[in-house]
Amino acid sequence: MRLLWVSIGLFTLALGLIGAFLPILPTVPFLLLSAFCFARSSKRLYNWLLSHPVFGPPIQDWRKNGAIRRRAKILATASIATAFIVPFALSVAPSVLTLQAVVLVAVLIFIWTRPEA
Repeated sequence: MRLLWVSIGLFTLALGLIGAFLPILPTVPFLLLSAFCFARSSKRLYNWLLSHPVFGPPIQDWRKNGAIRRRAKILATASIATAFIVPFALSVAPSVLTLQAVVLVAVLIFIWTRPEA
């Protein structure tokens, strides 16, 4: 079972790293999932992730207060805008755009109603 948790943790960590560079893929939710998996499988990886100078602070902010830093909120908003503008520019069907807009607005509401670290 430990191998499964480590594998999922490494996979979600890879997705989080990719998300750091792609605007349509979130970073922090994958890092939170990685921390969750590593806590159940590898104290070494768990401690490494929490003490990482870039990835550790957002995880610790979320664990302590459910908080998201303002910079992360702004970057998430920009990513979400990009994720909507691209399909809009590609003339995706209005029904799909409407559904996407509803989901993305719900995500933005969630993000902006979290406390700030």
